[in-house]
Amino acid sequence: MRHRLSTVFVALDSFSKCSLEFFINKIGKQGWVNFMDKRKADLFRKKLLAKQEELLRLVTKSNQDGREADEEATQDVADKAANSYTKEFLFHQSDDNRRVLQLVNEALERIKTSSYGLCAARQEEVEPKRLDAVPWARHCIECQTKQEQGQL
Repeated sequence: MRHRLSTVFVALDSFSKCSLEFFINKIGKQGWVNFMDKRKADLFRKKLLAKQEELLRLVTKSNQDGREADEEATQDVADKAANSYTKEFLFHQSDDNRRVLQLVNEALERIKTSSYGLCAARQEEVEPKRLDAVPWARHCIECQTKQEQGQL
């Protein structure tokens, strides 16, 4: 690995320091592309852990509210319908939160394996603005659009 790095340094001698750092980051361990420095990865890890905590709290609350809706003694048809609607709403809300929680957990795992910030489909860098907006994003915008259209 040391020989390979020294070759890169010689080959890139005429590039600016910024370009040199970019190429060094591209080498990564085992040839894996690692676009993210430790400080940025730690910042995203903290955002993801905060989101994980929030989602766990929401899922727990939804489950508790659903159990409480089950325990309510309903008297007439209108009360039963309202109770059923509440339980269905809470179920969908909890299900959505669980899906996002799973994506957050996967993103935290990608940070551990140094693959965070890479599109799962093309293995290219996900746009930094996308990661700022959706830190658990698995795909770049182009691939996400294709996935939503059923093309990926």
